[in-house]
Amino acid sequence: MKKYLLAFLCLTLVMGSTIALAFGPVAAKDLKAGFVYVGPVGDGGWTYMHDLGRLDMEKAFPGMESFFVESVPEGPDSVRVMETFIRNGAKLVFATSFGYMDFVQDVAAKNPDVIFMHCSGYKRADNVGTYFGRMYQARYLSGLIAGKMSKSNIIGFVAANPIPEVIRGINAFTLGAQKTNPDVKVKVVWLFSWFDPAKEKEATLALIDAGADVIAMHADSGAAPQTAEEAGVYVVGYNNDMSRYAPTKHLTAPVWNWGMVYKHIAGQVIDGTWKTSDIWWGLKEDFVGLAPVSNAVPEDIVALVNSEKEKIISGNWDVFSGPVKNQKGEIVIKNGDRMSDGDMLGMNWFVMGVEGDIPK
Repeated sequence: MKKYLLAFLCLTLVMGSTIALAFGPVAAKDLKAGFVYVGPVGDGGWTYMHDLGRLDMEKAFPGMESFFVESVPEGPDSVRVMETFIRNGAKLVFATSFGYMDFVQDVAAKNPDVIFMHCSGYKRADNVGTYFGRMYQARYLSGLIAGKMSKSNIIGFVAANPIPEVIRGINAFTLGAQKTNPDVKVKVVWLFSWFDPAKEKEATLALIDAGADVIAMHADSGAAPQTAEEAGVYVVGYNNDMSRYAPTKHLTAPVWNWGMVYKHIAGQVIDGTWKTSDIWWGLKEDFVGLAPVSNAVPEDIVALVNSEKEKIISGNWDVFSGPVKNQKGEIVIKNGDRMSDGDMLGMNWFVMGVEGDIPK
């Protein structure tokens, strides 16, 4: 028996059949996990929250060892990092950003006895699973608050990269804002970067100059909230409770609980029950949620947020339920229909009320 994970080949086979991998149990004290981070641990947002989740996982399984490399570009350098993890005994590798997807596949193919989990991707293999959260649900709830708090009817959205994850979040946020303020518009500025505090500040100022009196964001640092605070403009953060960056203007933030999924996956590996799958949890599982809501938000809106949250958790309704129109005013989700997970994961259009283009 090997010291770490045991990979059993369930073979035999007839023409054209595939080899399925099964992984045996491993003691926590023998399990090493490596984390590939796209930003610095001190970003206060995306990577910071992933690292809290890593530490939560370690705490749950005494003796387990984990390590990370931060600020790894979404390119070939990620291969070097993952291979270094494996040479150092890692039998579980977490790649925490979308752009690592193809590189994970390449490294996994060469290391069939190692389990890989890729965050926000869609490619799987016998030893590669995927995981993400229904952040669009929390985005929708934060939009309810932002729409009510806007007086200019213009909300600015500082957006990282034009991929379905970000587009889906912008759309969900806009649908929430429109429910409490039908006249609101959401203006989008693209950063083409996950973590760039200077660009995030510049984009925030540009949106404020364009009339936005509430700022929302899909970016990894606290630069946008800090800039909004300095300008006296309300802000909805992301990833983490960002009120420390905007103590008087922070309304709330859609937040992650990564520790939940990291403990779940590590537990499966230790028990020998892990198999490739796609994890996509949401409000129901408490994987996503909202940071504390500002006292500036009216009580009736807080009550609405709570009731809409319960409606989503019940499973009777979800954010992308019809009727929903695109930017051109065309019905893309009919009344009574609900968007499938596959269509949400590939979303490449904006809802009516969003001002901005989706670069190709």
